[in-house]
Amino acid sequence: MSIKVKIINDPVYGFIRFPERELMQIINHPWFQRLRRIKQMGMADLVYPGAVHTRFAHSLGACHLAGKAMDELRAKGIATNNDEYLATRMAALLHDVGHGPFSHSLEKTLVGGVSHEILSGMIMQRMNEEMGGILGKAIQVFDRSYPARYLHQLVSSQMDVDRMDYLNRDSFYTGVSEGVIGYDRILQMLTVSNNELLVEEKGVHSVEKFIIARRLMYWQVYLHKTVLGTELLLVNILKRAKELTLDGMTLFATPALSYFLQRNLTIDDFMENPMHLDTFCALDDTDVMSSIKVWTNSGDRILSELCKMLILRNLYKVSFRSDSLASILIEKRDMIRKRLRIEEKDAHYFVFEGEATNSTYNINDELIKIETKNGIIKNITEIEDSLVNHTLAKAVHKNYICYMQ
Repeated sequence: MSIKVKIINDPVYGFIRFPERELMQIINHPWFQRLRRIKQMGMADLVYPGAVHTRFAHSLGACHLAGKAMDELRAKGIATNNDEYLATRMAALLHDVGHGPFSHSLEKTLVGGVSHEILSGMIMQRMNEEMGGILGKAIQVFDRSYPARYLHQLVSSQMDVDRMDYLNRDSFYTGVSEGVIGYDRILQMLTVSNNELLVEEKGVHSVEKFIIARRLMYWQVYLHKTVLGTELLLVNILKRAKELTLDGMTLFATPALSYFLQRNLTIDDFMENPMHLDTFCALDDTDVMSSIKVWTNSGDRILSELCKMLILRNLYKVSFRSDSLASILIEKRDMIRKRLRIEEKDAHYFVFEGEATNSTYNINDELIKIETKNGIIKNITEIEDSLVNHTLAKAVHKNYICYMQ
């Protein structure tokens, strides 16, 4: 029986193909379809109006790039059987299935302490049980337990198909050209030695561009001060709603959102009670936004003001500062407290400080390695005249003050 090839017209890559029946089973699963209702870039569309693409499209793109990478490795005689090919595509497809509403924005709010990577692994296990074990090898690739370690590096490392797709895709939808990378060149330069994923030396400049593009996209898009302020506003709204709910106040919320507002869950809770994961997989952006619209009329002044700020786009003002913030914080908090007639203990919802960090290339993580023409393997920072030196690899920290305008 022939398998019908599914072809999807992707705005970033053009026509991409999904001929594997197993991949279509995953794509059609309700828990994967949920990613259609989760925005890839959280609240960034309030700054970049075009940034309304979804985790669903990003996941398809990562799966597509994983297939292209495997094709290149096969063309170079690097042995990967059909099972490994499919498992790697599956792992790339499902790498973000554990994201909650608005992607990273609420990761530490609704399910504090349980990362999307952990939830992705748990969801893959449950889907594997439902689908008769077809995800067994994909789960091993995802969690690093599969013997061919380079397959995991394709899916999750400092130069993986996840980052390649989101840089190109986010650049495309925001209109920020600094994020465009030569992903096709990088994929063609991939090779494997000693079970490690490497890049041939002639591809080193494309890798440098990839790393620099990531740095630029962080400061220009992901950590843009208004994007940062908007996501912090969303976090504070959910924190306040959860605080009120746990104190006994009845708030309107969809069933899935209400479930998490009423509970402080840990990873152990998720492991012990499958209902938590089922409810999480019913939660998406629409649950949060529909509730926030209603909360603009909440009897709680703080929650109401915060929600009005988001709905009316009267966002926090964010200022990056190198000097001391103490005196400014006191002044701003006093002004806001008098203006809104709120208690001192609640002023932190409207005036607070924090630190933004951009780690472009982490020398303490799994390194990007280059295979030179004479077969020597080097870390990219060790390549002669490399742009990716220890200065660029060093994390940049910026203090900020965030306050209601």
